[in-house]
Amino acid sequence: MSKLKVESSLITSYDLHLFGEGNHYRIYEKLGAHLGEQDGKKGTIFSVWAPSAVAVSVIADFNEWKPGATKMSRMEESGIWSCFVPGVGEGTTYKYYIESDNPHASREKSDPYGFGSEVRPRTASMVVDLDTYQWQDKTWMQTRAQNNSLNSAISIYEVHLGSWMRVPEEENRWLTYRELADKLTKYVKDVGYTHVELMPIAEHPLDQSWGYQTVGYFAPTSRYGTPQDFMYMIDMLHQNGIGVIVDWVPSHFPKDGHGLGLFDGTHLYEHADARQGEHKEWGTYVFNYGRYEVANFLTSNALFWLDKYHIDGLRVDAVASMLYLDYARNDGEWVANQYGSRENIEAIIFLRKLNERIYLEYPDVMTIAEESTAWTGVSRPTYIGGLGFGLKWDMGWMHDTLEYMSHAPIYRKFHHNSLTFRSLYAFSENFVLALSHDEVVYGKGSLLRKMPDDPWQKFANLRLLFGYMYTIPGKKLVIMGSEFGQWDEWYFEQSLDWHLLDSPMNRGMLNAVRDLNNLYRNENALHQLDCEPGGFEWIDCNDVEQSVLSYLRRSKSTNEVVAVVCNFTPVPRHNYMIGVPSGGYWKELLNTDGTEYGGSGLGNHGGVEAISAPTHGRSHALVLTLPPLSVLVLKPQDVLLTKTNK
Repeated sequence: MSKLKVESSLITSYDLHLFGEGNHYRIYEKLGAHLGEQDGKKGTIFSVWAPSAVAVSVIADFNEWKPGATKMSRMEESGIWSCFVPGVGEGTTYKYYIESDNPHASREKSDPYGFGSEVRPRTASMVVDLDTYQWQDKTWMQTRAQNNSLNSAISIYEVHLGSWMRVPEEENRWLTYRELADKLTKYVKDVGYTHVELMPIAEHPLDQSWGYQTVGYFAPTSRYGTPQDFMYMIDMLHQNGIGVIVDWVPSHFPKDGHGLGLFDGTHLYEHADARQGEHKEWGTYVFNYGRYEVANFLTSNALFWLDKYHIDGLRVDAVASMLYLDYARNDGEWVANQYGSRENIEAIIFLRKLNERIYLEYPDVMTIAEESTAWTGVSRPTYIGGLGFGLKWDMGWMHDTLEYMSHAPIYRKFHHNSLTFRSLYAFSENFVLALSHDEVVYGKGSLLRKMPDDPWQKFANLRLLFGYMYTIPGKKLVIMGSEFGQWDEWYFEQSLDWHLLDSPMNRGMLNAVRDLNNLYRNENALHQLDCEPGGFEWIDCNDVEQSVLSYLRRSKSTNEVVAVVCNFTPVPRHNYMIGVPSGGYWKELLNTDGTEYGGSGLGNHGGVEAISAPTHGRSHALVLTLPPLSVLVLKPQDVLLTKTNK
């Protein structure tokens, strides 16, 4: 058998065996383009999987992009083709020319395992050495387990790198990874987010896809710089205590000619039957998860981002489309599984194995599912039948809450159950409360514009929405721009409207979100039991007529407690009584109607003394002034509470 030296290792029969059975979790170390040497000559080893090809060659500047000039050799029956090209170093752009039995199917292809790519619209892969960067984030990597724990505060800022900030005086160009490392890090740290979530950063040809139509699965997009520049940005975020989550898209891939589709002249990565292999809704291909080498490609890719880029979490896009064979399909447009039902068994197996492998090797990272149905056990362990994700987006909460908040306050009492319904399922999964990019595009309007009534009330409602979100159980995610009350919905080709921060109302909104982030992080009761029922108790969920909710949040270790009261109407409520579990002074930790946030300044002068008056089944009561469209958070001072002290 042919053996090629790749960075002091060999593609052996064992490698081929593991790849063939789908268990070579670092196959990216063998396939693709790797610097190395052979017979004392330095160069690059190219390896690609194309089992149905009749011939494969590397094309590049060094051979004038001439098919067949630099031929590759097939390694036994593995379907892997390899060659060593002396003198080829880092920065070389290249493609593969795949020859098929059908000459019309022969074509140029980018490297599925390529570590770098040209800037679009050019599509060649690039030879890259990923091991030259010197990481400086040792402290973060050693302590990130506590930052990613379900018991930790996780407040995520969702970012599209190309439109977070632009440079209008330079033809509206986007920022580079290096520029973002400075500006984005400072901003996120100032506003108090714990993590950023990057919309897909793997290489993609079309800006309009926002990255969700991935072609270069192993290459960070070259739009903003080199792979080392991307590492620098992540490193800078880590050094400032900020975790990095990336959107990862194993659910589909585009049909671009240089991509994975019909890679070796056959349906290699996708199903041949369009009823299984195409997403009509998105005009893309579906991965064939039952093909071991394809599952291996995806699993290896997931681990690659954790290995090489120190990524702290993967948010897996469109999981629902993977789980159901009839997703976005009419009768006759899909094929049932072997049991005659609609579940995609191969995708389920893939997702379970993926999560098992990730958490086995990286127990301190997160996998997060965007899953929009009532599938059971998405964030539950595989050994009890779950899919094994760490967290799941709560799409139901998002839909119900935004619908409720869009109603004029006078009508909210007729929709009160839209808020209280979540308590029936709030701990069935480990949830992320996500107000994401999907809610502020395609004419849906920004979060601020969704709010009813005049501008003052719109801002008050948005502060109320955020206050409610930050104080109920679940981790948090907010799309960029919403934190300061962007008026226009998000658009991928333009910067956020940073000039709005000159407005007192927008600046006040940002102040409110900053204080909510800090409160959420600093108060154990607001985050330690985000995913456990012991962390939440209703005080009163039935005040329908006044549209008020009140509840307690508790911590894990010391049973610290805070009380939260939400007034969803613009009517101030005076002498409003809620039951609390202890007497003494309750400090007002936060009032979203504060003047520093653009509110009216109505409140409780910093706190209230509890009175001995059994209320709501508890021994004491607080008599409060509820400001209009507001959230109050109060905490007893110097009192240790137990769950039985009610």
